[in-house]
Amino acid sequence: MKETCLRTLVLIVLGTGLAGCASLLPPTKVEVSVAPAWHTPLPHGGTVGALSAWWQQQGDPVLVELIAAAQDASPSVAQALARIAAARANQATARAALLPNVNAQLGATRANLQPDTPAATTQSLGLQAAWELDLVGANQAVSDAARAQVESSQAQWHDARVSIAAEVANLYYGLSTCRQLLDVAREDAQSRRETARLSELSAKAGFAAPAVAALARASAADSNSRLTQQTAQCALDTKALVALTALSQPDLEEKLAIALVNKAQLAPLFVASVPAQAISQRPDVFVAERDVVVASAQVGSAIAQRLPRLSLSGSIGAMRVTTGAAQVSGATWSLGPLTLSLPVFDAGQRAAAVTSAEAAYQGAVVAYQGKVRLAVREVEEALVNLQSTDARRLDADIATQGYTESLAATQTRYSQGLASLVELEDARRFALAAQTAQLTLKLERNRAWVSLYRALGGGWDASRI
Repeated sequence: MKETCLRTLVLIVLGTGLAGCASLLPPTKVEVSVAPAWHTPLPHGGTVGALSAWWQQQGDPVLVELIAAAQDASPSVAQALARIAAARANQATARAALLPNVNAQLGATRANLQPDTPAATTQSLGLQAAWELDLVGANQAVSDAARAQVESSQAQWHDARVSIAAEVANLYYGLSTCRQLLDVAREDAQSRRETARLSELSAKAGFAAPAVAALARASAADSNSRLTQQTAQCALDTKALVALTALSQPDLEEKLAIALVNKAQLAPLFVASVPAQAISQRPDVFVAERDVVVASAQVGSAIAQRLPRLSLSGSIGAMRVTTGAAQVSGATWSLGPLTLSLPVFDAGQRAAAVTSAEAAYQGAVVAYQGKVRLAVREVEEALVNLQSTDARRLDADIATQGYTESLAATQTRYSQGLASLVELEDARRFALAAQTAQLTLKLERNRAWVSLYRALGGGWDASRI
């Protein structure tokens, strides 16, 4: 009769728990409204390119080498690898909770418990098992959350590598532009020094006013100051690359001396025509989505703490007792107890844990939605910057060519005494500004491509996890 009642109670609890399993967890999929298409034209009409191998397509092996060195030396990448290992260990622990816990025991005792009787030796060998039945699927939810954390940590590792690659590329392109600007500043300073020298001679000979020589000296000093400033900026960019790649400065200088001579054109990226497809390539969006899964499981786990819990234990073993010349051996086993735990009173602790978990879940949902909107915004901004730099490139080339020709003509007129020094200085200023703007625009375009690469996730693919 007792066994029948216990069996009935267990079946009722199991039925109730399994029926409520689906309602324990909040939704793990969150809907986010995303525009059906980009509002900005795609570069090259969305030409297909392998995003994950994009750096190799640039035709610059030194850049690829620097990126690899920086990723190997990066603390953030190393920490991401450590998080993957920790997440996998947590996943193993979560999976273990779904299975019985089995321990082996081996024991031996020798005792004399009664006077005037021989001492007895008892030897035993057995297995003990304990298992908490996952009535409401809480342990399974925790296991799923642990798997989601492993996937999230792997995506974070890729995101760290993409961030390092983008940082190295921006520094690399910045240093290339800095050295080109340094060449421009050096030529400008040399030209102004020569003008100052000739003006000084003319003033001493009485052919030019002292004010003209003073203006020429001031112009030469100003250009020399810009040259010094540009030299310092290039040195700072070089040291930043040294710190990021962990290469020695002589080795880096040797590589850069070859790599920065002839810059290759940036290879185009593939940009999905549908924003939803593009943001699915973002590891940070995937991480935010996995955070929702984890938060959902934590809600289910907190609710499960308020529901009945059922556990079962048992053992099987062998025993041998030796007393003098007599020996007795046999097998032993037990099944149970089957324990049903019902939470009664905890002063509101479990209810508070549920409330806290639900709040954390809502926070994860909001964070995911915000991450999706941010991803769309970053891609749109990169596309706008690319379109802008492309539209300005022709004007910058025309301006540079025109001001350069004007400077050459003014210098000829000045040498013939047909133009004043003020006219020459104006022509130099305009030519220098145009050359600087042209080189800066090229850097801006390169960085816009890098931003697009970063905004599209750097070739990450969730299906490979």
